[in-house]
Amino acid sequence: MSDTAPAAPEPQFDPNAPHHARPKLRPIRAFGAEFNNQPVMGLSDARQVSDRVVFTSPAAQFVLPLMDGSRGLDEIIGAVGRGLNRAILENLVAQLDEAGLLFGPKFDAMLAKMHAEFDSLDVLPPASTAAFADGAVQEAMGEATTDEDKVNHGPAKMTEYFDKWISESLKDAEKPSFDELPKAVIVPHIDYPRGWINYAQVWGRMRVVDRPDRVVILGTNHFGESTGVAGCDKGFATPLGTCQVDRDLVNLLRKSLGDKLFAHRFDHEREHSIELQVPWIQHILGKDEKGNYPKIFGALVHDPAANEGQSYDGKGVGMDEFVAAMKQAIASLPGKTLVISSADLSHVGPQFGDEIPLAGEDDANVEARNKVFAHDQEMLALIAANNPGELVGAMAWQQNPTRWCSTGNIIAAMRIVEPTNVTILNYSAAMDAEGNGMVSNVAAAMF
Repeated sequence: MSDTAPAAPEPQFDPNAPHHARPKLRPIRAFGAEFNNQPVMGLSDARQVSDRVVFTSPAAQFVLPLMDGSRGLDEIIGAVGRGLNRAILENLVAQLDEAGLLFGPKFDAMLAKMHAEFDSLDVLPPASTAAFADGAVQEAMGEATTDEDKVNHGPAKMTEYFDKWISESLKDAEKPSFDELPKAVIVPHIDYPRGWINYAQVWGRMRVVDRPDRVVILGTNHFGESTGVAGCDKGFATPLGTCQVDRDLVNLLRKSLGDKLFAHRFDHEREHSIELQVPWIQHILGKDEKGNYPKIFGALVHDPAANEGQSYDGKGVGMDEFVAAMKQAIASLPGKTLVISSADLSHVGPQFGDEIPLAGEDDANVEARNKVFAHDQEMLALIAANNPGELVGAMAWQQNPTRWCSTGNIIAAMRIVEPTNVTILNYSAAMDAEGNGMVSNVAAAMF
């Protein structure tokens, strides 16, 4: 008798299924991979509803754009040619469907399950922060690390890194602490190993300020479907504990904006830009006398340069109405509120569609890097000048040439708190060794 589990059956094409006969591809992300020393193309869910990946021939790049639901398989074969036949295409369709990458019953079931699980929770479980803590324990303890080790040692390793980064980031700072609690801050949402210096530049300076009664975290909607601002009615857990949602703030915003603010609450299920700020809140701001961390509220903000601040389709929550509702809600609530703009800036290099790698000292590489840095500094000067209107106008006119991903939450934070002073604390950029991708970020405070 063999202990080997039987292989999962191959997905089967169903000629009687309408979504197989005329396949409609969902938003996907394609990436290069290798199998048996041969190049293959990986396909994953750009919305992260499904965690399945399909590996196929790079030639599928000619097929996928035609899967828009308007063509039958024979029409797709006729349009592509290149040796494509029914057997190959039917197998690809079956695999895509099984992975939830086609619109159809399998995807609908995945989505319904995700929505039901989301709505059953009061607090969203840790994802990105747990992965970091687990990795830190694994690095320290080696291959013999158990799941129990990760649970027991993860929080301590996480805070150990935070304190080390703060010490390193602020060791030469002229003012290593704020004199008072800022009205708002801008902090990266890039992963900690690449963005630690600017996380620490902000959070390290808040170790001695008054503790806020609530924290509003404005993030970027990387994977979701909302066309405007997407609010979250949940708290967030990390390896350090739980921050409960500020229910009073949620109720006030719901009263002002209706349920449409939370219609796409599910976009927060796979989003990291809110969660990555939460352990810093817990570690730096700490618990009150009742043993509770500050209450929080998270919202994902769209790009105000895309449609003059309105939602992309005119049906979601626009910038103006969100800012007005948030200002009114904060003014009516007791205590102090800290607003966090969880923001990354430029996304450049071949990884993001540019032709020229950024690494190297050739004239073209240096020029490409310098253009990014110059554009970032030009836009940051508008932030430092406390001019959110000019920032939106510049981004709209220039069509966001370096792909700033967080203009929306930066603008929203500035407009909500109406600072009299904006201080840029530090600017940095993280790039891989080959220069295929670079992401820039900033640390800033508003008073």
